[in-house]
Amino acid sequence: MLKTKAEPAEQAEEIRQVPITELHPFKDHPFKVLDDEAMLKTVESVARFGLLTPLVVRPRQEGGYEIISGHRRQHAAQLAGMKTLPVIVRQLDDDQAILQMVESNLQRETIRPSERAFAYKMKLEALKHQGARTDLTSSQVGQKLHGRTSRDLVAQEAGDNARNIQRYIRLTHLIPELLELVDQKKISFNPAVELSYLTVDEQRDFLQAMEDSKHSPSLSQAQQIKKLSRAGGCSYDAILDVITSDKKAQLDRLTLKNETIQRYFPKSYTPRQMEETILKLLEQWHRKRQRSQER
Repeated sequence: MLKTKAEPAEQAEEIRQVPITELHPFKDHPFKVLDDEAMLKTVESVARFGLLTPLVVRPRQEGGYEIISGHRRQHAAQLAGMKTLPVIVRQLDDDQAILQMVESNLQRETIRPSERAFAYKMKLEALKHQGARTDLTSSQVGQKLHGRTSRDLVAQEAGDNARNIQRYIRLTHLIPELLELVDQKKISFNPAVELSYLTVDEQRDFLQAMEDSKHSPSLSQAQQIKKLSRAGGCSYDAILDVITSDKKAQLDRLTLKNETIQRYFPKSYTPRQMEETILKLLEQWHRKRQRSQER
């Protein structure tokens, strides 16, 4: 049960052994726990040496503990067959818990764009609740925290800039299927930011067009699609036409390979000499054709 009185700091940092069944994931935390190669190595390490770093948790009103830091370690320990885990129990309100959860996970070496996007958004919301107000989608800001906006504060702590924080948060407007493609690097970050301004239906049309064409959008194409959306003309056909425009241009382009035409010229000829000769022959052919048509 959640205690009404906070424990002394030295007791709050005491390491306890808690049954693994009493540990629950942080609600709506954005960081994915995957059974990948890295997890396999973690499981092997935990099975051999135990859990060397305790989890950070907070009590839940409904019983048990909510994990603030250590979701991957908890999962690895569960796969390794451990029954109890070392934890540090802290008395934290929701905003404090969010801030600590985000900070602890942002220190990881590998962070997916979707994880970073939702982590930044959660942290900004928590800071707003604590007195720093910010508009998440524009550069206009309201009340400041110690002379700085919350977005500036997040940027400084993340070693980033406020504009990039804003751009990451835009990714949270993507439908899950498109966001997964960003994580898989099938859609680049900058085009994804532009696509986040499309409506849900337009994003689904884009997803279908991308699957049908097997073509990822460039930044300029994503910007064109965004303009179509603002103009009210962002249909499946219009999107498909934009993202296949490069392929159409390639089909319309004539390319003569050296190895194809080399046999018609002396071996000593350079590509420039071959080009000049071809142009002279074409000019002669063109003049002959004109004379023939005038007769």
